[in-house]
Amino acid sequence: MIKITKHKKIWFGLSIVLMVLAVAFLFVFGLKPGIDFTGGSIMELEYKEARPSNQEILEKLKDFDLGTIYVQPTGEKGMIIRMKDISEQTHQEILGVLSQETQMIPGQEGEMEMQINITDLEEIRFESIGPTIGRELRDKTNIVAIAALLSMIIYIALAFRKIKRPLKSWQYGIASVIALFHDILIPLGAFAVLGKLYNVEITIPVITALLAVLGYSINNTVVVFDRIRENLLKRGESFEDTVDISISQTLSRQINTSLTTLFVAGAIFFLGGATLHYFSLALMLGILAGTYSSIFLAGNLLVAWYSLKRK
Repeated sequence: MIKITKHKKIWFGLSIVLMVLAVAFLFVFGLKPGIDFTGGSIMELEYKEARPSNQEILEKLKDFDLGTIYVQPTGEKGMIIRMKDISEQTHQEILGVLSQETQMIPGQEGEMEMQINITDLEEIRFESIGPTIGRELRDKTNIVAIAALLSMIIYIALAFRKIKRPLKSWQYGIASVIALFHDILIPLGAFAVLGKLYNVEITIPVITALLAVLGYSINNTVVVFDRIRENLLKRGESFEDTVDISISQTLSRQINTSLTTLFVAGAIFFLGGATLHYFSLALMLGILAGTYSSIFLAGNLLVAWYSLKRK
């Protein structure tokens, strides 16, 4: 039996430090919402030869009224450009400008002359989202997240309704939501830092990954809580020992499940396309935080609550 609850102050301290840092990053840096939520256009391009620098791209687009332009290199020769919402005519004009390469060559009298060549440029995708649609997506995302959390509390309260001691069933639900808050806050803090340093945006794939983390994390926590419920009904140990026994009994399952999922998410991160890059990163960060909370945080929250009740 592993004595997880014996060192609960250490696990609480580590979680508090991580959460405080995440809140600080979110407060100072904030999150960069993508065009899915703010409205705008995104172009993903692939150059067949050498890729221009970010400064060269911005220089070519300076005559267009595109608002704030974000240029993000992808792979060896790819590039993603984000800008305000544009028309199809402007879209084609931008493609024409980006496909032109300007070179200076010596003229007949020794003077340098400008020569414009057409480079081999392939457009991988072009998406345009209006601000109204972006606002609607943002509102619906908030509703989905709140509904998911409320549903989880109700489900756990109903699933553990037969437990009368030493804690009520709804207290298991509250403990699981605190663990979920921990699991989502840490990836969001990481994305706040990435947004500040590398202009990484919060997009629909990232939100999808975070919602998947909610389900994944609650699954691990319910596994531990369910084993606690079984041991409370069958065994006669103290509540602290019951929690330690339950965590020890489910530890190998949780680690194996997390590792297999991390392998898949890691393969998507390193081998997948640019559109799935930050989806897989959010998934990996959430899985790591969720595995930690289900082992070291969720059960200890119950023990701490029980200790306060007993005092």
